[in-house]
Amino acid sequence: MQNTQHASHLPRPADRDLIPDLVPGNPTDGFVQVRGARENNLRNVDVDVPRDAIVAFTGVSGSGKSSLAFGTIYAEAQRRYFESVAPYARRLIQQGHNPKVEMITGLPPAVALQQRRGTPSSRSTVGTLTTLSNSLRMLFSRAGSYPDGAGQLDSDAFSPNTAAGACPECHGLGIAHTVTESSLVPDTSLSIRDGAIAAWPGAWQGKNLRDILTHLGHDVDTPWRKLPRQDRDWILFTDEQPVVEVTPQRDRVAKPYKGRFWSAKSYVLHTLADSKSTTMRDRVLRFMETGPCPVCGGAGLTPAALAVTFAGRTIAELNAVPMTELAGIIRPTTELTEAGTASRKQSSGEGNEVAVAITRDLLQRVTVLLDLGLGYLALGRSTPTLSPGEMQRLRIATQLRSGLFGVIYVLDEPSAGLHPADAEPLLAVLDQLKSSGNSVFVVEHNMDIVRHADWLVDVGPRAGEGGGEVLYSGPVAGLAGVDASVTRPFLFPNGSAGPAGQSAGKADDGGGRPAASPRHGADDGRPAMTDYGGGPAASGTHREAAGWLELRDISRHNLRELDADFPLGVLTAVTGVSGSGKSTLVSQVLAEVVGARLHPESGAEANSAGEDLESQAGESTGPLSVGPVSGLGQLDRLVKVDQKPIGRTPRSNLATYTGLFDAVRKEFAATDEAKARGFGAGRFSFNVAGGRCETCQGEGFVAVELLFLPGSYGPCPECHGSRYNPETLEVTYLGKNVAEVLGLTVNAAAEFLEGVPAAARSLQTLREVGLGYLRLGQPATELSGGEAQRIKLATELQRAQRGHSLYLLDEPTTGLHPADVQLLMAQLHRLVDAGNTVIVVEHDMDVVAAADWVIDLGPAGGDAGGQIVAIGTPAAVATSKNSRTAPYLAATLGG
Repeated sequence: MQNTQHASHLPRPADRDLIPDLVPGNPTDGFVQVRGARENNLRNVDVDVPRDAIVAFTGVSGSGKSSLAFGTIYAEAQRRYFESVAPYARRLIQQGHNPKVEMITGLPPAVALQQRRGTPSSRSTVGTLTTLSNSLRMLFSRAGSYPDGAGQLDSDAFSPNTAAGACPECHGLGIAHTVTESSLVPDTSLSIRDGAIAAWPGAWQGKNLRDILTHLGHDVDTPWRKLPRQDRDWILFTDEQPVVEVTPQRDRVAKPYKGRFWSAKSYVLHTLADSKSTTMRDRVLRFMETGPCPVCGGAGLTPAALAVTFAGRTIAELNAVPMTELAGIIRPTTELTEAGTASRKQSSGEGNEVAVAITRDLLQRVTVLLDLGLGYLALGRSTPTLSPGEMQRLRIATQLRSGLFGVIYVLDEPSAGLHPADAEPLLAVLDQLKSSGNSVFVVEHNMDIVRHADWLVDVGPRAGEGGGEVLYSGPVAGLAGVDASVTRPFLFPNGSAGPAGQSAGKADDGGGRPAASPRHGADDGRPAMTDYGGGPAASGTHREAAGWLELRDISRHNLRELDADFPLGVLTAVTGVSGSGKSTLVSQVLAEVVGARLHPESGAEANSAGEDLESQAGESTGPLSVGPVSGLGQLDRLVKVDQKPIGRTPRSNLATYTGLFDAVRKEFAATDEAKARGFGAGRFSFNVAGGRCETCQGEGFVAVELLFLPGSYGPCPECHGSRYNPETLEVTYLGKNVAEVLGLTVNAAAEFLEGVPAAARSLQTLREVGLGYLRLGQPATELSGGEAQRIKLATELQRAQRGHSLYLLDEPTTGLHPADVQLLMAQLHRLVDAGNTVIVVEHDMDVVAAADWVIDLGPAGGDAGGQIVAIGTPAAVATSKNSRTAPYLAATLGG
């Protein structure tokens, strides 16, 4: 039992001044008492966690901290809530699982705010997520200025997501997909006979359409540009479909037939709507152009809605401005002292009592978001373009307005994606939730947030099977005496010897190399590269740029005619406050420019490193304008490594994604038993019929639906979770069947499969990025974002490194413990040492300090950002007077 291990660290009842305490053992003594928790890798954990306090749950990735906070405490609170709901209503609610725990006492209701990517729907926006759009629509409906003679519109008429408000042309999306003459006829010097209309089909169909035009009296031999405009428009865009008798001239025996004409536009749209051929659909998609809807101008609303204004602006214009500006627009109305009485007969209600009431409520709610550092966002910003950190802060703002009392808020890394300057307001928000009579449980890797907590629960000591124990539960300062904690040296860097190997004034490059003192560079904006955490491990020498990738006049989102230079052959960190334009510059502009150069025929942004194109649905990137670009000739490969899942179903796992399972299946197929039975490598795949268990279709589990209770998954009664049928499991390799091999951890498999070179290489790279605790068959759905990213990185590392590759990573340390960050950084340096270029968008100052070059954007977010305010070595940027990153970087460098 766990209680004997950590009980000595529980300072009750001595610390009454820190945490209110009553009679120990009483459910009302101020503690949530967990007994016998066995969720995932938790080892029969007993722990007491105080209520009415900020409690930080720490530990390396995969240690079990989320299993304790979310999988046990929150899940049990949710289960108890659903027990109070009528049985019939339970069927209509998506219920969670029943946690594996013996008992939890003193547990209030709980609200979970977990890290989630935005829904892949462009109709979901900041305004709809926070419900601020509802108030804004009501403001325009009841207090807007209407044109003379126009009747008052209901609030639904101002929403692009309703039938009453959606633009009839684009159905509320604001985007129109259409064809133009330039897209259908790329070469106007050709005649129709020579293939001027590229969008038309080839072979017989194309000849048929040409013959029909000839019989209709059109000239098919004159260059397209010389044809009359009226004829060109009819051929390309008419909806008419005349049927004529055609006598083909190309056949020896001319057999007349009835032919139907299709304009180029009609053919493209018909193919997209009705063709079952992916090849044909992909072909005609090349002739489509996407842009703002010509009817609504991209607003997604009807002309009637766009004719209504407030403060001289339409609702589309207010949805497009940053919330900081929105607050300034509506503030004068909130300050009116003599408001008139509302009346439907008024053409404008901007000065009436309804306008004052709505704007005051709207301003109060917007102010909460401004305090959280989200003022750069616009209400119309689609949620798929938001980071997980931005999404979670929006949800926190909603909870602040809810006024709940006596609940537990369970937060999953609320500081994720936050610049250190933006993290400071978050601390005030956590304090506000606590002072409102709530408990705040935070799963966190940011040591500044952890230091701010009242209580700390450290889980470990390692990940997976090596974790699952509560090493310490008590006031934060007490962790300093727990030698087994991996978190301790990062929380107390001064005088603590631990994995970091550093003091408060020294940064580590992630590979166990103490950083040398950086030199200040020249004043030309390109100081010489320093040896600060960037040099090869053996020599400690600094890296020099092998060249420069230069982009001029970049314009997208808040980047306006920006010039950016990226050094090649080094590690570059791109920094800046949230919304300053970092991701736009690196993950969008740089990826698209380099991708277009390397893959002009496909328009692909990057080679696959887990890139899920389907998950990009609804991610609007906006128009891009780039001037001259130089230095692209020094790159021959582009790789984006992100935190998107490696698969959407349990069928995808670590072994299949990295490719090592192919080698494993070949080894099984090469055994004498498999050969005697005629089993090939495909027999040992759980994704195809033959070797898999047909009861569960190779998934290893079946869904158990309970009418009035939460549904659950249970092991398949036929294969007992092995995924395979009995005949397949009778074949063994070195004494283990294929299901037992999939059940091995990476560490165990590395020893078991050391004689299989292809598998051993994959397993070695997985261990090097700190994933030795994962099972080979662990479903993709069970992996965190940080684990998914490191799997992708390991997959890249196992490739033969030829150099000249560009690696782009957007906040790679999100979700990683500082110890895991060191492992990640070691591998990034390894890529650079192999002759590649690595560019990371990052907020972690330890990572920035270990880079060779820093590009800092700002000075603020949204329209106030989009500029490069500092550039150079970490030491040079740390001295900048204009950079909000500089003071935090200077503190990390010890300056």
